[in-house]
Amino acid sequence: MKQMIVHCTQHVTRMALLENGRLTEYAAERDQQQGLVGSYYKGRVINVLPGMQAAFVDIGQKKNAFLYVDDVLHPHLEKQPAVKPSIETLLSPGEEIIVQVRKEPRGGKGARVTTHYTLPGRWMVYMPYAEYVGVSKKIGRESERSRLKGIGERLRRPEEGLIMRTVSEDEPVEAVEGDLAFLRSQWELILRKAEEAPAPALLHVDLSIVQRFIRDAFDPLRDELLIDSAEAVREAEAFLSDMAPDGHKPVVLYRGQESIFAAFGVQEQLQRSFSRKIMLQGGATLIWDETEALTVIDVNTAQYTGGATLEETVTRTNLSAAEEIGRLIRLRDTGGIIIVDFIDMAEEEHRKLVMERLQHAIDKDRTKTHILGWTHLGLLEMTRKKARQDSAGFGPVICECCGGTGKVGAWLE
Repeated sequence: MKQMIVHCTQHVTRMALLENGRLTEYAAERDQQQGLVGSYYKGRVINVLPGMQAAFVDIGQKKNAFLYVDDVLHPHLEKQPAVKPSIETLLSPGEEIIVQVRKEPRGGKGARVTTHYTLPGRWMVYMPYAEYVGVSKKIGRESERSRLKGIGERLRRPEEGLIMRTVSEDEPVEAVEGDLAFLRSQWELILRKAEEAPAPALLHVDLSIVQRFIRDAFDPLRDELLIDSAEAVREAEAFLSDMAPDGHKPVVLYRGQESIFAAFGVQEQLQRSFSRKIMLQGGATLIWDETEALTVIDVNTAQYTGGATLEETVTRTNLSAAEEIGRLIRLRDTGGIIIVDFIDMAEEEHRKLVMERLQHAIDKDRTKTHILGWTHLGLLEMTRKKARQDSAGFGPVICECCGGTGKVGAWLE
């Protein structure tokens, strides 16, 4: 069973997702500072740089947005030319264009934007110009994949594209059709606003964190939603009524004296899960170090001595660590290159078991993650897509004293 725990203060909304009591996802958002990812803008092309095959687009933010040539070409790969044209033939300075934010601005860089438009709904992702139907890879039954693909092909218009989401499995055609009608109306509203508004202009804002998690990770008939704000309860009820017109479990207003995060053990789990050193059951540990370019996770047996042989002890430790790493990558929203230094195993069969355990853990993650395999040095390499900022600035911050190294000292003269 899943529980969504929402803690609202005057300026911040924090959301935690518990699965059987264990914290699996966390996000926070400041009022009036919602992330840009998913939002649509009418922008104006400022510079076109053939040497970078990119353009900079003014969308009304502090930094101009970055638009790469691949995000201007047709979203269907089979319809793209064999040789990429120069971006100068596709865009020109002063041109007005509708773009969607793919990645938040970060550091000194502006947002990354695309013309491969997507609108996620409850059962599908709508792509107005993609011209194909896809089905989530997490739907394993071939008969169900064929059924959903057939529904999508029947419902879509010639230029449209649809991706049937995992939650659409076994859903009736009427539910899918209703979702498509709603997403089409959203797209038409974006186009109408673009015709009327001078560039740069905001055309469409993505959902709030609570609404996104309800849409993407919440079963209205089975899961529980608990919120400590009466106003937020009313908003969630209204959103659920639109999303699940056939009914849903009522949203619970938390009235306890202590913080809702403390009452459900969220605060304690956050402190443990976001530490540099993470204790596993049995005494083994993970050391979690993040740099600008990559994340390195070191697995240690520490106090764990549970196996009959060294190889058994090491394998058990690595299997436990793989499961926990899968959960923590999702919870901490770790992105980019990830290197895991598991304890060396002598048997190839054991390395395969560890990789399968990690794959099983990350299959629950909605964010695209690829396990690339073992390097020559015995390290496991993986990558994970990341578009949003770290919990809107509410994750751990770099210590000003040690710069994130955990060490301070002085040079001896």
